[in-house]
Amino acid sequence: MEAITTRDTKNDSIIPEDEKPRDDMRALVIVPVLKQLRNAPSATTDNVVAAVTRSNESRLEEAIGLARAIDLTVAEGLIVPVNQPRPATLLGTGKIAEITEKLEEHDAGLVIVDHPLTPVQQRNLEKAWNAKVIDRTGLILEIFGRRASTKEGTLQVDLAHLNYQKGRLVRSWTHLERQRGGGGFMGGPGETQIEADRRLLQDRIVKLERELEQVVRTRQLHRAKRRKVPHPIVALVGYTNAGKSTLFNRITGAGVLAEDMLFATLDPTLRRMKLPHGRTVILSDTVGFISDLPTHLVAAFRATLEEVLEADLILHVRDMSDPDNAAQSADVLRILSDLGIDDKEKSERIIEVWNKIDRLESETHDALLQKAATRENVLTVSAITGEGVDRLLDVISERLSGVLTEATITIPADKQAIVSWAYQNAVVDGREDHEDGSVSLDLRLTDRQAIELERKLGGGKPRDKEDWER
Repeated sequence: MEAITTRDTKNDSIIPEDEKPRDDMRALVIVPVLKQLRNAPSATTDNVVAAVTRSNESRLEEAIGLARAIDLTVAEGLIVPVNQPRPATLLGTGKIAEITEKLEEHDAGLVIVDHPLTPVQQRNLEKAWNAKVIDRTGLILEIFGRRASTKEGTLQVDLAHLNYQKGRLVRSWTHLERQRGGGGFMGGPGETQIEADRRLLQDRIVKLERELEQVVRTRQLHRAKRRKVPHPIVALVGYTNAGKSTLFNRITGAGVLAEDMLFATLDPTLRRMKLPHGRTVILSDTVGFISDLPTHLVAAFRATLEEVLEADLILHVRDMSDPDNAAQSADVLRILSDLGIDDKEKSERIIEVWNKIDRLESETHDALLQKAATRENVLTVSAITGEGVDRLLDVISERLSGVLTEATITIPADKQAIVSWAYQNAVVDGREDHEDGSVSLDLRLTDRQAIELERKLGGGKPRDKEDWER
């Protein structure tokens, strides 16, 4: 039978039907499930971090969400059991043939494999399917590349992408053949084009690392300036799409992008805000975490995540409407451990914020509130409706207050700027204005604030309440 052909009007040539380019924006999403993962035990409680696993359906839903985050049209999603991973292709020949038929059926030119692929596996699958193949790492890098808006975020993504590409310079064109190098008969083979490309990539990596070091130094200077003004830092962390940015906007009134989309925001955002009792804090919205985060990105975004390490208090936001929220929580806690936050710090610095309770049925909603009431460091909120947000702010204020000391000070007329500082940083319970222009304030403040106030007063340590009354 004669092969079906089509005409390429641009080049006015005949192209065989089986070589006609497909739609590169239409994708198949494949979730390989390896045998050892299928047989892995699941945890009965979300306290067992290492044993919590995610359902295959949830993995597929997340992978489809990642694809749609870069405006791809998902033609179909498939869960593919893999009994014995093939070193050359990961999948068996039968599955490869089945997916080939799916690609032709949907006219799809892209396959997203929700699993790390070696360069050889990626190349062989592209040949077998005559389509572009992207693994999980490449997909997340693509999303991060689109979302990064600050200079630091762009540099970090570029650096991660170059490190990812360095091991994937696999081509087969004739211009990559070795050329004779050196002079005379002693000259050995010259470098291949691949080696030249790899060297250029390494030069670019070194340049980006230097630029990123400068940006990190600038961030450290900004962080040092914030330390001089003793505002505590509260960092929001959580799985991507847990509602961190929506909660951030609810608390601060900021206009940070908040959409029902994975990695809607990438660059960290900081806002100054006042707590109910007058204390000023800095709230930081960080990038969302995700399972199997590429190692290139963990290293590249460490500087960004240092905001979490510097935080006085960490709000771990969880989407309680997601059936796999326990596994998501385990992934977040695992990344925090990788950053150096140990179990003791977790109990002292982390408050779990169970978000999206407005999406729950009334019985489930009430049961969750009762469960949270019996657990330490757990609060329930709805960032959309505002339910529980006032209580969250009160708890943040209590946790950041530490052991408050009551004190009364008299501020001279020539140091009235201290009055404004006191209202911003301490709890002012009373005020008396004197005829000579001085002001007496009844304060509650932490030891750190007392030291800062003493410095501003020029060495005059504030007297405690009993000394003032005597």
